[in-house]
Amino acid sequence: MTEMTLGLTLVLTALLVALALLHILWAIGFWWPIRDERRLVAAVIGIRNAHRMPGPIPCALVAVLLLAGAMCLWLPPGTLRQTALLVAATVCLIRGFVPWRPLWRSLTPTEPFATLDRRVYGPLSLLLAVGFAAKVIEGMS
Repeated sequence: MTEMTLGLTLVLTALLVALALLHILWAIGFWWPIRDERRLVAAVIGIRNAHRMPGPIPCALVAVLLLAGAMCLWLPPGTLRQTALLVAATVCLIRGFVPWRPLWRSLTPTEPFATLDRRVYGPLSLLLAVGFAAKVIEGMS
């Protein structure tokens, strides 16, 4: 692994682990970065009439998936790694595009989520997708 690709791997890993830790905090009922649960729901869930954060199992499941994405970056070269990276890139790409789809907007209209989704969550997901795609391309050479 070259210095540049190692740097990309480290950045992607750090982002994914940070996001996983945030979901773990939510899984144990620690509302951060907004202490008020209703305001946090409005910022990170966005579903109309939702007032409670998802329970521990959904939050922990997302954390596990994020950590699995980080771990696949460190798999040895081969088919398993390429497949895992491609799946991760695809999931991030889909998540990155949904903020601008009318169906998603109708499902998650609550502010500030709707704005954060277009300005932060979607672009971050697209950035992760590009990073995973770069690792897939790297593995092809």
